[in-house]
Amino acid sequence: MEYLSLNIRQAELNDLAELRDLEQCVVDAERPFNNSIKVDDVTYYDIHQLITSIDAQMLVAEDSNRIIATGYALIRKSKNWQNHEKDAYLGFMYVNPDYRGKMVNKELIDRLIAWGRSQGIVDFYLDVYAQNAAAIRAYQKAGFESSLIEMKLSTKSPFAK
Repeated sequence: MEYLSLNIRQAELNDLAELRDLEQCVVDAERPFNNSIKVDDVTYYDIHQLITSIDAQMLVAEDSNRIIATGYALIRKSKNWQNHEKDAYLGFMYVNPDYRGKMVNKELIDRLIAWGRSQGIVDFYLDVYAQNAAAIRAYQKAGFESSLIEMKLSTKSPFAK
């Protein structure tokens, strides 16, 4: 497997425009897995908050000064039924299609987990669509296991207007 020598760094506020464009790439990539995603004006992340929060680490990978991959870890309060007080949620995991299969995602995840561990976190979570086999394989390679599957039922008729 090819390993690239990319510049991986913390995201900065001057990256906002480029990160918002990449966020739309994530939305577009997820549309085939979820017909409930709105057509226009979709945002998933408060990117400004993720860059500036002390409880988050937002990373970007660059090639030739162009962001080609992203990811964040956000420390959050665990659910009251869990046996740990805090955990970290990983999100905005995106790699430009030209760089997939080259260990970029794994490097980002490894660095985000290292940051979380430096903050005392030992439990990490992320969401992935059950039909997204490529993403599931990538996360399994990074050590993640399935733990909970969200199920959905829409009673709206596909013919309703």
